[in-house]
Amino acid sequence: MFDPNKNQMNNRLILGFPEYREPAQQLAGHAGIPYRDIELHRFPDGESRVRLPDKLPEKVIICRSLDNPNHKLVELLLAAATARELGASELTLVAPYLCYMRQDKAFHAGEAISQRIIGKQLAQWFDAVVTVDPHLHRVHSLSEVIPNTSTVTLTAAKPIADFIGNAYADPLLIGPDEESEQWVAAVARMQGLEYLIGRKQRHNDYSVEISLPASACADRDLILLDDVASTGRTLEFTAHALQAYKPASISAVITHAMLVNDALERLKNAGVMQVWSTDSIPHSTNAIPLTRLLGAALESG
Repeated sequence: MFDPNKNQMNNRLILGFPEYREPAQQLAGHAGIPYRDIELHRFPDGESRVRLPDKLPEKVIICRSLDNPNHKLVELLLAAATARELGASELTLVAPYLCYMRQDKAFHAGEAISQRIIGKQLAQWFDAVVTVDPHLHRVHSLSEVIPNTSTVTLTAAKPIADFIGNAYADPLLIGPDEESEQWVAAVARMQGLEYLIGRKQRHNDYSVEISLPASACADRDLILLDDVASTGRTLEFTAHALQAYKPASISAVITHAMLVNDALERLKNAGVMQVWSTDSIPHSTNAIPLTRLLGAALESG
């Protein structure tokens, strides 16, 4: 527990919210930084009561993944503002999954560009932001999204490559679309593996068309790689397309796994035998911890 009378670990403290307590505690343990809970209560009308420890050091790290983001962002604002009032002069957000990064332009007149808006808000609340594989397309770096703030963008490629290397001897990696190619290629290089990239045409949130080039997939262990899986439709349709090649097996590895509603059941029906994910978002498929990756970022910070 943090003792304000002792200069522990450069006077730093990690605060975590209840739904992300275990990964936050593991991160604190790995980095050698004390940990405390942020107490959270939701009233019947949906409002939140947020309570922090009443004594804080100068440097506070708030760890929370921002899936299902709308209520979390309000609670994050309350926590950040209160931390400042309680004496924190340097606030860092560790958000393994960073929300609202996909809408980086107005695709139709009048649409809010949520990436820009949320990024500016985070810049007002925090001095530094650490995240993993944010879903960026038309911008080159997170610093463009979160201005005048120290940003650290990590990639889960190495933990994922290590996991795949331990699980399979010679799999073929599959990226579902062109956007995934750079990331899939990085994972493939780390293990000396072959990879294949499909082409995706998204009609709406629940309708995706995938086309794949002819390839020698027969009798191969195929591993689908995706950075974000919400409904799982992209992986589902990719798996269906791959069945024509008669592979030995199809599995999926995901960085940020939401997989809402019946996504896992649909993936199983499409022939996906195993689904694994990092623990950036708590999910039953979590198998790849990001503790060392995030801890190294804090140790160098």
